[in-house]
Amino acid sequence: MAVDLVFLAKTSTTRDWKVVSSVVLALVDEATFEASLEGITFRAMDPSHVALVDLSWPSSTFEKYECDSPFKFSVKMDDFAKLIKRGDTKDSIEIATTDDENIMLRILNGYEREFLLHLIESTYSSTPLPKLTFNLKAVIAKRAFESMLNDISVISDHVTIDSSNDKLVFYGKGDIGSGSVILEKTSEDILELEVKENSKATYNIEYLSSIIKASGSASDIVILEYSSKMPIRLELKLSDLGGKIHFYLAPRIEEK
Repeated sequence: MAVDLVFLAKTSTTRDWKVVSSVVLALVDEATFEASLEGITFRAMDPSHVALVDLSWPSSTFEKYECDSPFKFSVKMDDFAKLIKRGDTKDSIEIATTDDENIMLRILNGYEREFLLHLIESTYSSTPLPKLTFNLKAVIAKRAFESMLNDISVISDHVTIDSSNDKLVFYGKGDIGSGSVILEKTSEDILELEVKENSKATYNIEYLSSIIKASGSASDIVILEYSSKMPIRLELKLSDLGGKIHFYLAPRIEEK
């Protein structure tokens, strides 16, 4: 007997779901995803309210997608991520539900695996996006950005980004000393650099590193935007078809 689905989303690979689950898990223990005819979205702040993740995943990027009316599903991210990780990159994955109590995960390739995950009650409330204007936009090779964060983390828990028209300087200082990384505009690691105004701000390295690490191989580039003493925004692409993750991080306010 046919069962009417409330929601179904199928991807030809588990990669994007692995990225999404890892990024979300890096910030929150429980998550509420919103599904609509247009696609899947997620937005939430971490418990300390210094970081925010905003996911936009259009329905057109899925191999198969069904959602006739708006639907929300809340899960414990640790459990959800564990099930997603059971699939290899070459596997397709189907996430579906017929009610508001469970969600079904089917991993398909050769043999079929099917899991039923209980949904949780959530106190979810909509999180507004910060209204920001950015004075700098840089498109950077992700491997270079990750390496730079690792370099500065040896010295400091925070990284200061100082930008001008021709270069980006990342530096940090701690009890053992200081260090810096300079990326010239002509560097092969900078694909684009737009500077409306020279800017300088300091951010927590652990937050930035955790998101870059969680994003895995989703994209080879990071789009970085910020202004002096304002939040930074990182954009990571899920695929070339339109899925995006935006990560916002509040700056460190230096003591005078």
